[in-house]
Amino acid sequence: MFISNAYAQAAGAAADPTGGLMGMLPIVIMFIVLWFVMIRPQMKKAKEHQKMVSELAKGDEVVTQGGIVGRISKVGENYLHVDVANFDGGKEAPVALTVQKSAVATVLPKGSLKNL
Repeated sequence: MFISNAYAQAAGAAADPTGGLMGMLPIVIMFIVLWFVMIRPQMKKAKEHQKMVSELAKGDEVVTQGGIVGRISKVGENYLHVDVANFDGGKEAPVALTVQKSAVATVLPKGSLKNL
């Protein structure tokens, strides 16, 4: 009387054959959205930066990622010499820094240093 009778459940309907695929659909959609919103633009930006770095030449005016502004005086395989002072070619030797090519953030238009 204290224990209720246990009855077997009736046989359920057959399992849905697309149930596994429908469960994966949200994950696939999230990956597609992630690709177009985050990964693809980042790859495009990295490719543009690599192209800009490969085209650096002597005389280009650049801004590094650290905010240093200068003119390239020597281009090496992995490093640049950037003159950061004495752009007028006076008696004093220019102040030059050695920076990695990948540290260049922007190439400025010619003549931008004279306006600073």
